[in-house]
Amino acid sequence: MTTLLLSCATFLSTLVPYIISFVIFLVLVEQVSYLIKKRGAPGPVFVLPFIGNAISLVRDPTSFWDTQSANSSRSGFSANYIIGRFILYIRDTNLSHLIFSNIRPDAFLLVGHPFGKKLFGEHNLIYKFGQEHKDLRRRIAPNFTPRALSTYTSLQQIIILKHLKKWESLSSNSPNKSISLRLLVRDMNLETSQTVFVGPYLSEEERERFKLDYNMFNVGLMKLPIDLPGFAFRNARLAVDRLAETLSECVMKSKKKMDNNHEPSCLIDFWMQEMLKEISAAKSAGEPVPPHTSEAEIGGHLFDFLFAAQDASTSSLLWAVALLDSNPEVLLKVRKEVSSFWSPESDGLINTEQLREMKYTQAVAREVLRYRAPATLVPHVAMKEFALTESYTIPKGTIVFPSVLDSSFQGFTKPDRFDPDRFSEDRQEDQLFKKNFLTFGAGAHQCVGQRYALNHLVLFIAMFCALLDFKRYRADGCDDIVYNPTICPKDGCIVSLKRRGTRYPNLSLE
Repeated sequence: MTTLLLSCATFLSTLVPYIISFVIFLVLVEQVSYLIKKRGAPGPVFVLPFIGNAISLVRDPTSFWDTQSANSSRSGFSANYIIGRFILYIRDTNLSHLIFSNIRPDAFLLVGHPFGKKLFGEHNLIYKFGQEHKDLRRRIAPNFTPRALSTYTSLQQIIILKHLKKWESLSSNSPNKSISLRLLVRDMNLETSQTVFVGPYLSEEERERFKLDYNMFNVGLMKLPIDLPGFAFRNARLAVDRLAETLSECVMKSKKKMDNNHEPSCLIDFWMQEMLKEISAAKSAGEPVPPHTSEAEIGGHLFDFLFAAQDASTSSLLWAVALLDSNPEVLLKVRKEVSSFWSPESDGLINTEQLREMKYTQAVAREVLRYRAPATLVPHVAMKEFALTESYTIPKGTIVFPSVLDSSFQGFTKPDRFDPDRFSEDRQEDQLFKKNFLTFGAGAHQCVGQRYALNHLVLFIAMFCALLDFKRYRADGCDDIVYNPTICPKDGCIVSLKRRGTRYPNLSLE
C-alpha cells in the first residue's frame, strides 16, 4: 500500500510542471487575445487571468465606470475585460447612436445586461430583430394610448398618495424625524407596476411573494454570473422564472375577463382586448392564430415591462427629491405651477389635461432624467466585426456599453448645471440637443413606455411637492452615485417629511 501511494505521489509530482506550464500558456493566450482585440483602444494593458477586472466592477461599480469614462475622454471609447469577455465602453454620443441604429443580426444585439439571456430568457422583447420586433411593438402600442395612459394616471395617483401618507407617518414617528427613501420608493414603484400592469389579478399573497422574488432578482443583477445552486445569480434566474409564470397566470385571467366584454382596468386588459380582436379576425379569415399571443410569452414580456419600469423609476424619483431639495427656487416654481392646476382640497385626481399643462413640472422631470439618467449604460453584443471608427473595428463577441449618462453631459448648455428651463419653449434644448438625450434609448428599440414613465415622474413630483414639506439630511458624499442596479444617491435620500395642508385629499376612481 505504501509503495502504491509513493508511486502515485511520484506520478503526480511529474505532472505538476506540465500543469503549471499549461496554466501559464492559457494565461498568455488570454492576455495576447485581449491585447489583439484592444489594439489602440485606451484601457488597461494587463488584465487578471480569467476574471479580468470583475472584482473591481462588483466591489465599486461607480469607480469602475468612472474610470472607463475617463479613459474614453479623448478617443470616445475605451476597452476592458470582464469574466472572459472583452468589453468596450462608448462615451461619444455619435458613436453611441452608431450602436443604437445598428441592432440587427449582422451588427449588434441589445442585451440589457452583460449576461441578460441567462437571466431574462431567449424570448425577451429586447432580443427581437426586424419584422418580428416591429410586429411585437405594434401589438404593444395599444397599451400606451391616451385612453390607456389616463387609466394608469388615476391608479398611479392613488398609490402615490397611499405611500406619501405612510412615509410622513414613518418620518414623524422616527426618533430623529428622518427616513431613508430608497427602499420605500422601490416598494411604492413595485406596487404601482403590479397594479398598473396586472391590476386585480394578483392576490395579496401573490404580491408579497412577487416582492420577495423581485428583490432576489435585483440582488442577482449586481453579482458575479455564477449559475450554480446557492449563488445569487442562480437565485435571480429562478426568481425570474417564477415571476414570469405568475404574470402568465394574470394574462390568462385577463383574457377570460376581456372575452366577456368587460372594460379594461389595467395594462394587460388593454393588451388582451386588442389581442382577442386580432385572434378573432384571424379565425374568421381562416388564418392561424397570430404569433406572440401565448400566455407564457406575454407573461415574459410583462416581466420585461416591470424590469424596465421598476428600477429606473426608483432612481428618477429619488434624484427628483434630492435635486428639488438642493434647488429651492425650482421647488417653489413647481409648487406654484401645481397649485394653479390642482388643489388637494378638491379631492379630485389630476387629469391628463392638467398633467399636460404643467409645463414647468414636465421640464423638471425631463431635467432629472437628463442630469441623472437612471440606466446609465445599455449593453449590446457585437454579432460580427463592426467598424466603429476609421481606425478601430469592434471584434465579434464584444460587449459594448454606450453611455447614456455621458451623452447627457454633451452638447447641452452648461450641462453640469441642473437647469429645467433648458426644456422651456424659449430655449428648446430638448430639440437642439435631441441626439444627446438618450435616457429612453434611440432607434428601433427606443423605450415603448416612455410616456408612462414620464407621467409617473411628473405625478410624483407634483404630489410630493404639493402635499409634503421635506428637508434633506445632507452629509459629505450623500449625492455620490451608487448602482442599485440603476443609479441612486449614496445615502438612499434621507429626509424628514411633514404634511403641508390641513388634510390629505380623498382620491378614488369613482
